[in-house]
Amino acid sequence: MSVRASRSSPPALLLAGDVGGTKTLLGLFERADRRPRPLAVLSYPTAAFPSFTDMLQAFVRDVGRSPVVDAAAVGVAGPVVDDRAQLTNVAWTISAEEVARCSGAARTRLLNDVEAMASSADVLAPDEVALLQPGVPREDGNAVVIAAGTGLGQAYLHRVGGRLRPVASEGGHADFAPRTDRQIALLRMLRADYGRAEVEHVLSGPGLLNLHRFTHDGQACAGGGDTSPAGRAAAVSDAALAARCPACVEALSIFVDVYGAEAGNLALRGVATSGVYVGGGIAPKILRALEDGRFMEAFRAKGDMSGLMARMPVKVILNPEAGVLGAAVQAQELLGSL
Repeated sequence: MSVRASRSSPPALLLAGDVGGTKTLLGLFERADRRPRPLAVLSYPTAAFPSFTDMLQAFVRDVGRSPVVDAAAVGVAGPVVDDRAQLTNVAWTISAEEVARCSGAARTRLLNDVEAMASSADVLAPDEVALLQPGVPREDGNAVVIAAGTGLGQAYLHRVGGRLRPVASEGGHADFAPRTDRQIALLRMLRADYGRAEVEHVLSGPGLLNLHRFTHDGQACAGGGDTSPAGRAAAVSDAALAARCPACVEALSIFVDVYGAEAGNLALRGVATSGVYVGGGIAPKILRALEDGRFMEAFRAKGDMSGLMARMPVKVILNPEAGVLGAAVQAQELLGSL
C-alpha cells in the first residue's frame, strides 16, 4: 500500500483492523458521512500468521489490488502503551509504526480492540443491536461497552463536546467479585487454579470452560466435533440452551448472572446514562439466555443505585464487524476536515 499522491481525489480510503485472540478482521473502507462505507472486509485466523505484517500482506493479495490508503486504525486485543501493544492471548507485538509502514498511510492509530468497538456505538443501526432494557437514554450522558469473547474487554465512552469518545480499559483483568455462595465456591476453584481470580476467568470462552469444569466437578460431558477451546465453549452453551445437560445449564446460568453483574459494575463506574453495549462474539450466540431476565436482574441489583440502573439503556451488539467498523470510524476521524 502507498500514500495517496493527492488529496483532491475523493473519497479517501481507510484501512481498518480488529485484531482478536482468535480471529482478525481487516477492512478497506471509503470515507463517508459519519459511517465509513465498507469496500472489503475479510476474516483471518490470528494464530495462522507469524505477524501482523504477514497478515496484512495476505489481505492485500486477497483484495486483489494495492490500494492507496489515506488513514489506518487498528484495534488490538491488549493494552496499548506508547503506540505499541503486546496481544494478551497471542504472541504478537504490534506498533503504530508497523501499521504505518505496512499500510503506507500518513495518519495511523493503534488502539485497544474494545475501544475500537466502542467507536462504532454512535453509528450502529437499530437492526444491529438487540434491546435488553430500553431505559431512558440521556443525550448528555456517558456510555460503556463490555465484550466477552476469547477474553473480556471493557471500554468507556465519555461525552466530550456533545460526542461519545472511547476510553480504553483493562477491567476484564480486575478481580472477580462473587455474589452468591455458589460463586464463592467458584472463586475458591479459580484461586486454586490461577492463584488469583479475574473476571475474565469467568466471562470469556475459556471462562465458560472453567464454569463447565466447576459445575461438572471435573467430568466432561459436552461433546462435538470441534475440540478447540472456542468449539468446546460453544458446545457447552449449545447444550445449555437445548437443556440437554443440567450441569451445562447451571454453567451458562452462572455465566449470564456474572455477566449482568459485571456489566452493571462497569455501568456504575462510567455512569452510563446514554447506554450500555454488550459486544463480543459470545453475546449474540446466547442472546436467548441474555433476554430471559437473569442478566438484567443482576445488572440492576445495585442497592440504592438500582433506580439509576433501571434507567440505563442496555443493548447487545449483533453486528459481528462492529470492531472493524469502529476502527474505520477512528481512521476517518484521523483525516479531520480534510
